[in-house]
Amino acid sequence: MGDHITLTGLTVRGHHGVFDHEKRDGQDFVIDVTAWLDLAGAARDDDLASTLDYGELAGLVQGVVAGAPRNLIEAVAGQIANEVIARWPVDTVEVTVHKPQAPIPLQFADVAVTVRRSARPVDALPEDALPDNARQRSDRAADARR
Repeated sequence: MGDHITLTGLTVRGHHGVFDHEKRDGQDFVIDVTAWLDLAGAARDDDLASTLDYGELAGLVQGVVAGAPRNLIEAVAGQIANEVIARWPVDTVEVTVHKPQAPIPLQFADVAVTVRRSARPVDALPEDALPDNARQRSDRAADARR
């Protein structure tokens, strides 16, 4: 699927991190989201109901990042990805959470975590799209169902 919608550089204040001062004081996080979905209907009908509303996407991201504190930005990225999949008919979503003010005592440009989640179960993916370890898990799952 080549069709996708991308939201880049959304800055939201959050209170995530393993240190007390990160949870207490908070910091800005920068979020990028790419959602792969079929946009043919939206292109044909010119109707917002046929696509992912990126204003609503920004609101969802803001709600997660400004919401309950998490220890890891991996957890923040995973929650955003899971909520996008639950809310819209996307095939795949990729979320990057940047933490430009991470507590690292050296000069650095950025720290970021990227997660990619698919709405389809592993069994539904074409065999050649799976890495070897996922193929083995898929085979074991199929054997267990027999």
